[in-house]
Amino acid sequence: MTINAIPPAFIFIAGGLLLPFLKVRRFKQMLQLLIPVIAFIDLLYMGQGTYWTCHFLGYELVLGRVDKLSLCFGYAFVIIAFIGMVYALHVKEDGQHVAAFLYIGSTLGVVFAGDLFTLYVFWEIMAVASVFLIWYRKDRKALDAGFRYIMVHIFGGCCLLAGIIIHIADTGSIYFNLIDLNGPGSKLILLGFIINAAVPPFHAWLSDAYPEGTITGSIFLAAFTTKSAVYVLLRGFPGAEVLIWLGAIMAVYGVVFAVIENDMRRLLSYHIISQVGYMVAGVGLGTELAINGAAALAITNILYKSLMFMAVGAIIYETGKRRLSDLRGCDLYRKMPITLVMYMIGGLAISAVPLLNGFVSKPMVVAAVGLEHRAIIHLMLHLASIGTFLSVGLKLPYGAWFGKRPDGKKEEIKDVKEPPLNMLIAMGLIAFACILTGICPHILYRILPFDVNYLPYTAHHVIGAVQLLLMTAAAFWFYIDKLGPKPVITVDTDWFYRIPGRLFLSFCNKPLNKFRSDVQGLFSKERAFVASLSKNPFTIPAVLAESMKLKMTSAGNHERKEEISGRLNKLKSIAYNENRYRISIGWSVMVCIGFVSVFAFIFFYL
Repeated sequence: MTINAIPPAFIFIAGGLLLPFLKVRRFKQMLQLLIPVIAFIDLLYMGQGTYWTCHFLGYELVLGRVDKLSLCFGYAFVIIAFIGMVYALHVKEDGQHVAAFLYIGSTLGVVFAGDLFTLYVFWEIMAVASVFLIWYRKDRKALDAGFRYIMVHIFGGCCLLAGIIIHIADTGSIYFNLIDLNGPGSKLILLGFIINAAVPPFHAWLSDAYPEGTITGSIFLAAFTTKSAVYVLLRGFPGAEVLIWLGAIMAVYGVVFAVIENDMRRLLSYHIISQVGYMVAGVGLGTELAINGAAALAITNILYKSLMFMAVGAIIYETGKRRLSDLRGCDLYRKMPITLVMYMIGGLAISAVPLLNGFVSKPMVVAAVGLEHRAIIHLMLHLASIGTFLSVGLKLPYGAWFGKRPDGKKEEIKDVKEPPLNMLIAMGLIAFACILTGICPHILYRILPFDVNYLPYTAHHVIGAVQLLLMTAAAFWFYIDKLGPKPVITVDTDWFYRIPGRLFLSFCNKPLNKFRSDVQGLFSKERAFVASLSKNPFTIPAVLAESMKLKMTSAGNHERKEEISGRLNKLKSIAYNENRYRISIGWSVMVCIGFVSVFAFIFFYL
């Protein structure tokens, strides 16, 4: 049995638009949870194939291309949508929920799009909807970060649109399938995709904007944009050699910044970049194991990364502090122990600790790289794994829950407790999913694009992982004083457009604005002069003559200037009087007869 009447994207979009019209808050909360449930049931009954096609300008648009790749991402997105809505049940602003539903719906539209035009439409809705999850924090930093975020995504969208147009012109096909990287169109499409994937140097929008989002909005931001970019890369560019190196660079680059970062959500944002690097490298490798690994890592990353953002969001919600250096000496492990446990499940999962879902997904990509004998890439991914456990598995939880001030004093924060029940339930649901899919990996493997022959729980894999984790923990303990949080600001590639952007805004606010004011003033004077002339057209010749005399009179001849100014003002004050200026009708008749006579002479005799 198949259901092909309602695309999953439209369930979220319609539900989000309906939400503000419900006046009873309980009904709104019920709808928030019901929409993902309906969408999940819709996915369960969707058979593989092509659905929801329509014709537009001679092209066939496909809103539903259903196969194992799109379904596995669809399942993950709908599940995190439900859990994210549980986490956000206490939020009373309808706008946040509407933006989240439009964001989720457009992401599902991207996942099930079978043509490039449909993909582009949902791609842009995704960018516009997601920026409101940043702006709804309603402070200056969020406003500025959201503005930079949307500008980068507008640039990426323009690259994508230009690439689609060129690609269609070259191939005549609008279908979204494997794209050969052999022309400007395909390269622009790839550029549009990797901007959303936060590939350096186009990555700084993520670490700039995600920390400034709302507490609940950052959960959705962490789950959708970069993972949808991984999906389109898997669909369009598997086996592209350049992605292997870009992914490896991402993995190391992101984790280096995560190790030195002080802001908790900024640290996790940099780590998104690192983790997506593994996925991008898997896409570039293009083997079945690598593609399965990239897809599995995307799904598990959605879970444990959202869990960590939830736990950190709970700290910010209760304390109002987001920097590790500000949380030292607060002893949060006494006041928020459940949140600590939830975070550690996510932190250990992302560090690929056995019995958690990170262990059954991330090593698949590393193993695929090893089978292809890519020694340098293999080494870079292992180094990134060390940095992962060091930054999010050790540094962040130690600094947030156990950190001590350099002077040894305690900093008491009053009224700190565990977050609201709905937030704890959401964290518990994801933690359970991380453990379940770690212990029973076949639940995950059965939805991946290809049959899985990878066995995670072998002695070689388990011993290797444990050795890596223990050595990293020992190094952290030995260098704990040097790795402690420091109240510093990290500078990234966004500096290259922030500084010119500020200079451009300064130029617009001062010299350019002054030039505009001067031009406006000049034209205002001229407009007033022309308006005064229009009151009596018959005085125009005399007024223009007197004006010329006034300009030609020397500056020292004040008496002459006053005399001319007096006559000029008197001429301007003369109002039109039809009895005085009306021309006799005889003149009009004479002009008409003369014109007709000349025309007749030219027409008949010449």
